[in-house]
Amino acid sequence: MEDPRDGLTLFGPLDSAAPLGLRAGVVGTATGISLFERWVDAIRHPIKTKKSMPSRPPFAGFESVFRIPWESKALQTAVIEPEHLRQVLYQDDRHQRVYQTVELFVQAILRVHREEEAKPDIWFVVIPDEVKKYCRPLAVVEANLRHEARREFASSLKDNTRIARKLQTSPSLFAEQNQAAEPYSYKEHFRNQLKARLLTDKIATQVIRESTIASVGPQGPTAREQGSELMQSQIAWNVSTTAFYKLGGRPWKVQGIREGVAYLGLVFKRNLSSGTANAAACGAQMFLDSGDGLVFKGADGHWFNNETSEFHLSRAAAKDLVAKAIKSYAAKHNDQPPKELFIHGQTRFNSDEWKGFQDAVSSETNVVGVRIQDEGSFKLYTPKDTPVLRGMAYIVDETHAYLWTKGWTPRLRTYPGMEVPKPVNIEICRGSADIEVVLADVLALTKLNYNTCRFGDGRPITLKFADAIGEVLVTRPVADLPPLPFMYYI
Repeated sequence: MEDPRDGLTLFGPLDSAAPLGLRAGVVGTATGISLFERWVDAIRHPIKTKKSMPSRPPFAGFESVFRIPWESKALQTAVIEPEHLRQVLYQDDRHQRVYQTVELFVQAILRVHREEEAKPDIWFVVIPDEVKKYCRPLAVVEANLRHEARREFASSLKDNTRIARKLQTSPSLFAEQNQAAEPYSYKEHFRNQLKARLLTDKIATQVIRESTIASVGPQGPTAREQGSELMQSQIAWNVSTTAFYKLGGRPWKVQGIREGVAYLGLVFKRNLSSGTANAAACGAQMFLDSGDGLVFKGADGHWFNNETSEFHLSRAAAKDLVAKAIKSYAAKHNDQPPKELFIHGQTRFNSDEWKGFQDAVSSETNVVGVRIQDEGSFKLYTPKDTPVLRGMAYIVDETHAYLWTKGWTPRLRTYPGMEVPKPVNIEICRGSADIEVVLADVLALTKLNYNTCRFGDGRPITLKFADAIGEVLVTRPVADLPPLPFMYYI
């Protein structure tokens, strides 16, 4: 089927690793937990919008779609007291605010994870909207709510932050001072920090705002006035699909992905808190023909070039990163390396990087470097009322083409966008491959996003979540992090 929602409705998922059903854990306020259990009970039944349209098809009910049960009563719950949340959420120090808010949720999850015998498959972190509002990098708490955070090192907020950050690179002889400086080693973002702090325990999470699930099921006039009713079925599709994937199942497999081929998307993120202008974290997302995804953490280093604004690895770091990917691929394929390895990046690979990639593979593997960039200046208009078709390509030459991953979609009978569709600029910059094969692969990879459930994305999955994964990697550097499934980062 063209649309994964059609296939899931008619035939169910590709496979499932949980015949006994989805065992969920829920952490949140008593209100959030109640809303979540009411929402799960609602999506066990069909969900549809009053205004039916092909781009927002009805949701048939979780068990009807995924062929496994999901009880509305959570396997484990962890209650966050609203008073405790308010005490940490309204602090004037953003680092302390985010760190201590995340700490409330992380410790509640870990307490159950370490003490209870029955462990959930996935934890749903249900947050009040205020958590998202105030636990972001530039968030400021209103004066009538704000209160002063504890100052460990200096009386002023600015000096306290400066001293705490200095302790990250030059630790004190006193353990309690280093511990007090811990919140300043993390980026001030609730979701990314939560994911990063649970990586070593391998706990899959899904963050949901209370307002998101409050609009499904019995509604008050406020939800209807905000138009939330229009999104009910889409919310059910999105959250259910990502929950099924994080449970260990595969919702679908894309037709046409060739066997023996692996796709590797390079992930870079500048580490602005390191004190060095060109410091960056590096990682890679590998996707297989089966649809499985893994994330590899590469070496942190001075990968950012301030003159070109590009990221480039050293030869040794490039070799190490690709060697990890090849090793993981072989472990899943009877010790056989991939026949082809396509490495996707947003810049052209330099000579050192390319030599490092080649050093990591044997003669059995054909390595191809592909640069994929959003194209902002080139637009194509049609003489008709509808935009260009999704999937159309303009091939410039044997190594260069433009591909419209967004556009008019006949199955949806619409173009799901607000402006003239822009193509992605695709160039085979290293190695050798058929440009039409590369274009077909990129288009197929736009349909591998299991974190949501839609017809397709505008970018291939190898680069779609590059920023999100990079943010988790630099939230707090974790040494020797093993390859982990994609689901722990999204």
